[in-house]
Order: sequence, then C-alpha cells, then structure tokens
Amino acid sequence: MELIRASGGGNFKRIIAAVTTNKARERAARNSIRIIGGAWRGRRIAFPERPDLRPTPDRVRETLFNWLQPHIVGARCLDLFAGSGALGLEALSRGARHVVFVERDAAAADALRGHLEHLGAAARGEVHCRSAVQTLRDAAQPFDLIFLDPPFASAALGEILPLIAERGWLAPAGLVYLENARAAGAPPLPPAWRLLKSKSAGEVGYHLARGEA
Repeated sequence: MELIRASGGGNFKRIIAAVTTNKARERAARNSIRIIGGAWRGRRIAFPERPDLRPTPDRVRETLFNWLQPHIVGARCLDLFAGSGALGLEALSRGARHVVFVERDAAAADALRGHLEHLGAAARGEVHCRSAVQTLRDAAQPFDLIFLDPPFASAALGEILPLIAERGWLAPAGLVYLENARAAGAPPLPPAWRLLKSKSAGEVGYHLARGEA
C-alpha cells in the first residue's frame, strides 16, 4: 500500500475509485434479477439485500416459462413468496393478465410496488405485505397459476400446499410451480394434484403440478 501511495496521490485515488466502483457493480448485480423474456426482456430489477431472499436462477426461470408458454398469456397468477418478484414480473412480461404478489418483508414489498409503477404495470399487479399463511386463510380467490418459492429452510410447503387445496385457491386444472432444496425431492402433493414436471439445477429442485380439473 505504501508503494502505491508513493507512486502518486492521483494514481492511488484512481485505484481506490476503481475498486469501489467494481464492488458497487458486483453488489448491484448480486441484488438484481434480469427479466429473460417477453415485453421487458433484458430489464434489470433491483431488490433489497436479505439473507433469505434467493431469486429463482435465470436457467430455472427459462425452463419454467418454456413449460408455461401455452398457459401464461391471460393467466391470473399468485406469487406467494414474492421476494425479488422474479417469477411474477416474468409472468407479467410474458403476457399474464394479473399477478398478486405476497411478500412479508416491507422493504421488498415496497421495491415491488416501485417496479410495477416504473414498468407501467401498476394496473396489472398488486402487492400485499403479509405472510403466505395469513393470505391463504382469507376467502379464496382462485388463480390459474400459483408460484411457490419459499425460503428453503422454512419447510413452508408442508403447511401451504394443503391450505391452497382445501380453501380453493387454485382454479380447476390450474398449475402450481414449486421450488425447494434439491436434496428434499419433490414435495408431497394434495391428493387431487398431479406432478407434471420435475427437474433440478445445482442445489435447486423445481417442479410443476396440476390441480384437479
């Protein structure tokens, strides 16, 4: 460090500025997701840094929305553990009619509201700052497509899936996307549901199920 300083104060300041800029870029990339298809393809969406906020990776989202391609346009969707909003925003970008985002972290929920405004999609999306369980205990509003990507450590799917089925949150023959730790395998489904797809990427297991017709 003394050698760098000795080479001139201007050089030292430029080196420090470059290091600071690179760190800021790395942090911005780490705390943002890229919409990979549809009207907003390539747009980056920032989200607050939180230890349990883990957006669905690009590779997984690309496969998922290939699966959903025949079903997404005009669909009414629920992003129940919204976090960064990666899944719900991708759905809107690709033609979903309406997305309800549920996120219990206030800063993440505020960021999602801001993104909807910025993208000109405030009329096609709504954000509720509350827990998934609180939401599902309300009167059912059936959805064509439900995204379930809870924190892996929470084991929330075991409580959430029966509530969705019992309280009628999924429309007849609606689709449910489930994401969990790869090591856990496909989660047990309600009796009337059928597993359609199941894959893994790295430590992530991801699955698509269909409800009762």
